[in-house]
Amino acid sequence: MSESLPVNADGVAPPTLDLTTLASFTTDRPLGWIRENRARIDAALAEHGALYFAGSGITDRRGFAAVRDALFDSPAHYREKATPRTDFGAGVYSSTDLPPSQDIRQHNENSYTLTFPGKLLFGCLTPPETGGATTVADVRSVLGALPAHIRDRMAESGWRLARTYHESVGLPWPSAFGTDRKSDVEEYCVANAIDCTWTEGTLRTAQVRPGVIRHPGTGQRAWFNHAAFWSEWTLEEEIREVLIEEFGHDGLPFATAYGDGSELRADDVAQINAAYETATRRRPWRQGDLLLVDNLLSSHGRDAFTGRRDIVVAMGEQVALADCATVPAVTAR
Repeated sequence: MSESLPVNADGVAPPTLDLTTLASFTTDRPLGWIRENRARIDAALAEHGALYFAGSGITDRRGFAAVRDALFDSPAHYREKATPRTDFGAGVYSSTDLPPSQDIRQHNENSYTLTFPGKLLFGCLTPPETGGATTVADVRSVLGALPAHIRDRMAESGWRLARTYHESVGLPWPSAFGTDRKSDVEEYCVANAIDCTWTEGTLRTAQVRPGVIRHPGTGQRAWFNHAAFWSEWTLEEEIREVLIEEFGHDGLPFATAYGDGSELRADDVAQINAAYETATRRRPWRQGDLLLVDNLLSSHGRDAFTGRRDIVVAMGEQVALADCATVPAVTAR
């Protein structure tokens, strides 16, 4: 399944497109090619959800930022941080700083916030020795693969996220909210439909968000949430038992449920993760490779790896949840 793109202004045949891959660049001016073919790239991204560019020649953060600026019309804010990430400045971040032995499951960036990136761009500056692919899954396919009772329940009630901010596990609240003032956190929560409470200095938050959205550009419905990603049933059993013993069910760093507060059961989570796994695609990184993701149409994750891995990411084309949500209403709970 492939489609030929038009010859560019230099008469150079550009990459060809298949399901997720813009194959190897045949031009030594990738920026020019991207600018000339931006409309076709945007159309292909809306169709496939994620596009892979092989061999762009980009080897540093400055070059990556230039490609980002050619692909994005505007930057997106990174809010309510949940995992460690290095900020290199100019809107360029490390993809994640979680341990290399750890797989990262499929998720849509900032699905729990009221505004989130519409697009993500990943770039490989140094590939790992083994593993380490940035995996993607078309969440339109995930939605279609789910049993009707899960799909309909999520569409009707949404999902609930509860966070407890500990110093020893996850990000502490000053890092997550970018401030050490409790009053700033409280103001942010009020403005963003988040319930927040302080118990002996420990912050707890809860929010309800739609779990199924409609893409504002394509009109297509997609599975869009962290419900399985942060469920206790996704954790390895040994880690789950340790966290529950340490913090109790009510104090887990992350906990999810259906939006009406009813339990997201272990078998529900298993079926959601199975739908992600069926839709997941991967390609090994090579230096200079790029991966463009529509954050509303494709989730992403990461395989465990060995060796040094330098993958950078930029976020752009901010989208408001109000422009793509149907039901339920956004609430703090």
